[in-house]
Amino acid sequence: MLEGCVSWPDELAEQYRRQGYWQGRSLGELLEAACAEHATKVAVVYGEQRLTYADLAARSDLVARQFVARGIGPLDRVVVQLPNVPEFATVVFALFRLGAIPVLALPGHRKHELVHLASQSGAVALIVLSEFRGFDYRQLAQEVQQDVPGIEQVLIANELADSAPETRYPQVDPSEPAFFLLSGGTTGRPKLIPRTHNDYAYNMLATAEALRVDSTSTYLAVNPVAHNAALGCPGLFGTLLVGGKVVLAPTSRLAELIGLIRAEQVTLTTLVPGTVRLWIDYAQRTPVDLSGVHLQIGSSKLTPVQAEEARQFLNCDLSQWFGVGEGLLTYTRLDDPDEVRFNTEGRPMAPDDEIRVVDDAGHDVPDNVEGELLTRGPYTIRGYYRAEQENTDSFTSDGFFRTGDLVRRRSDGNIVVVGRLKDVINRSGDKIPVEEVEEQLMAHPGVRDAAVVGVEDPVLGERTYAFVVLRNESVELQALKAFLRDRGLATYKIPDKLVSVSELPRTPVGKADKVALRALATLTPPGAGRQAA
Repeated sequence: MLEGCVSWPDELAEQYRRQGYWQGRSLGELLEAACAEHATKVAVVYGEQRLTYADLAARSDLVARQFVARGIGPLDRVVVQLPNVPEFATVVFALFRLGAIPVLALPGHRKHELVHLASQSGAVALIVLSEFRGFDYRQLAQEVQQDVPGIEQVLIANELADSAPETRYPQVDPSEPAFFLLSGGTTGRPKLIPRTHNDYAYNMLATAEALRVDSTSTYLAVNPVAHNAALGCPGLFGTLLVGGKVVLAPTSRLAELIGLIRAEQVTLTTLVPGTVRLWIDYAQRTPVDLSGVHLQIGSSKLTPVQAEEARQFLNCDLSQWFGVGEGLLTYTRLDDPDEVRFNTEGRPMAPDDEIRVVDDAGHDVPDNVEGELLTRGPYTIRGYYRAEQENTDSFTSDGFFRTGDLVRRRSDGNIVVVGRLKDVINRSGDKIPVEEVEEQLMAHPGVRDAAVVGVEDPVLGERTYAFVVLRNESVELQALKAFLRDRGLATYKIPDKLVSVSELPRTPVGKADKVALRALATLTPPGAGRQAA
């Protein structure tokens, strides 16, 4: 395995092969087979562009041959920063064919993040568009190249040549990394997650099966396809593996997507709760009918009230899922009752997903008791790339990944995500799970969105700030505190300060940006904006 990666123990690897989790085929090989089987079908839609599977295969072949001519080969790391455009599919598919390793940067990353990713991965090339939505990615890439000596070339995906020498592709080892994802979270620099051909092929095909995605399905990619959910859960490539159609959305705004959803007969999309709330708001003003569309909702908590509103106002079906880029996926099944789908994140995807819920001392806790979620399994990595100290901190000696998520496992096996361990505020010794407070705030009919952060305080240790997006300006912030008290929330969990904002700042993957909010909290003087102390 690539030096700097951590492989599965031999006995577990053999077990996963024997049980059929690992097929022993590269992602490039699997996609080539799908393109051959569904050659005349439409594979990717973007605006007026419609690529058939034959088009996709031909374009990725041309791009792969150009990469070979430029000296890119097996295990070379290549930073790919592309938005939701067809070039993403052709470039990444081409790299899969060669056994080169795409390092998937997000469109919102800038020089600081890209220099880190390129340096940490040992990248030899950087691939971008020349420009997108008014931003000059060519110039950004050139600036990154100046700071990272290892980047030998910058390639512009929409300016590649129309021809390249014929070549024979190398044999790709499916146990090697297929690509690097970036670790999630809103603090610190991202770590590199090496997903192998073996483990991610299972990831994609199993999620497609779970959501009944097949050659008749149409997936709408709203979230960035460089992120795990829209990449392969089943996302872009999972849908392509089974012969479905992928529509690359130009926006997340429902008003601009309604026509596209109807015209392309979309059957599935993946959304973060923040986007779901915006869709509900729109549907309350302008009735819509999304019957036939399944919403796959994850990345943060969707409240039961919001789940019911989604069904009522959007007229669609939905399921919740929980996942980490490092591997583990849990999801509510399509035939689960509403009580499970609205109140839990479901059960693990693979029969051999091993789950532990542990206390601060690392001891397993009984069902229905909160603790940290630990996991290992056939598609969960055993370590980050070139990150010895982080691996010591994030993995147990016997290979369980410490997710950092605070969960409760119900007696029926369904997982309820309570919050992040590091997203727990320590106020005078009292521990406050911020997602609990956020959920309680969003239960108020006048609150559209909420995010809670802890800010250092010399007396309390941490002081609680709650930022709320109100549905209308008539809502009094002091009334929100009374609302929380009336709902029986512990006194110490009532936010020390409430601040009204027009929108929450968000990370590139749609989560509330807690770093930005903490900075805003420390810079918010008394009396600035609408506040309640």
